[in-house]
Amino acid sequence: MKILVVDGSSSMRKIVTRTLRQAGFGGHDIEEAENGVEALAKIDADPPDVVLTDWNMPEMTGIELARAMNEKNLNIPFAFITSECTTEMKDQANEAGAVACLTKPFTLETMQDTLGKVLG
Repeated sequence: MKILVVDGSSSMRKIVTRTLRQAGFGGHDIEEAENGVEALAKIDADPPDVVLTDWNMPEMTGIELARAMNEKNLNIPFAFITSECTTEMKDQANEAGAVACLTKPFTLETMQDTLGKVLG
């Protein structure tokens, strides 16, 4: 399985990747993108099986990325890993088709619980 981790912070991308591996998802191919524009280009070139994206990023936010993926009918499961997840944001994420929303800071256990059914 190929996972695309999208976050504006390179250190957060590394933390997400490390935690994915520690949570038992290390056998997957994990790629990174620093914003929605870069992620969309990678998705167009070689689609991943799952996209894990932050909400707030420069150039294109996570929700804008999700909507762009929907406009292209890509049908790639995606989840948000974000520091804030208000009720309004959860509603927008659900409307866009997000399969999960994991709030930062996360633990190994919360990642397993939230993403296990998606990455299983």
